[in-house]
Amino acid sequence: MENNLTILYEDNHIIVVLKPQNMACCPDETGDDNLFDAVKRYIKEAYGKPGNVYLGLVHRLDRPTGGVMVFAKTSKASARLSEKMRQGGFEKKYFAVLCGVPGKESATLENYLRKNTVNNMVYVCTESEEGAKFASLHYEIRQKAGGLSLAEITLHTGRTHQIRVQTAAINCPVYGDMRYGGEKAVKGKLALWAYSLRFAHPVSGEAMRFIAEPPTDEFPWKNFDFFVSGFKSY
Repeated sequence: MENNLTILYEDNHIIVVLKPQNMACCPDETGDDNLFDAVKRYIKEAYGKPGNVYLGLVHRLDRPTGGVMVFAKTSKASARLSEKMRQGGFEKKYFAVLCGVPGKESATLENYLRKNTVNNMVYVCTESEEGAKFASLHYEIRQKAGGLSLAEITLHTGRTHQIRVQTAAINCPVYGDMRYGGEKAVKGKLALWAYSLRFAHPVSGEAMRFIAEPPTDEFPWKNFDFFVSGFKSY
C-alpha cells in the first residue's frame, strides 16, 4: 500500500482515491511522484500483475488541490467515463475558503477564460478573444468566520484554474492563492478541496457518489464546522 494512497472505493473497473494536496495527479515536467503512478504501483503490487498496468486518467485536479478522484482500471471503463465527462455527466462539488465575503450569498458565475501557455496563467477575457472558453460555476456561502467565507462550489464546466480565477474576479480569491489573489492574497496552503464526485458506474450504470471532508484540523478549514449529516467518505 502506498503511503500517500487512500482508497475510497475499488472494483474491477474503477478505483476512487483521495488526492493529497500538493501532489500532481499525473506525470508532469517536474518528474515528481504523482497520484497516477502511485495508483498503478498499488494495483501492480496488490494483485501481483506482471508487466505494465493499465490505468485511465478520467479527470484532473490542480497540484495544490486535494480531494476525490476516480481512475479507470480498464480501457472500456476509461472510454465510457471520459465520454460521460465530456457530456457533463459528472457532478463535481468543491469546498473553498474565500478571502472576504461575496456580495451575494449564492450566485452563478459565468465568464470567458483564456490560458497563457507561456506562464500557465488563466485570465478572464471577452468571448471574441482567441482561445476564449466559456466557464460556469455556482457557489453558495455556507459559513463566515474571521473575514473568511466557506463556499460550496458546483462546477458546470471544467476549465484550468477555473474556481481560482472566477472567485478572484469577484474580489474573493481562494485562501492561499498567491497566483490569482492579487492584493487580497493570503499566504498559506490553498484552501480548495474537491469534496464530492457523483457519476454513473461505467459498466453497471449504478449512481455513485463519493465524498471526503477537507483537512479540518488545519487552518483555515478548522474555522468552520464540517460536522454535517452523512459527511463521511464512502
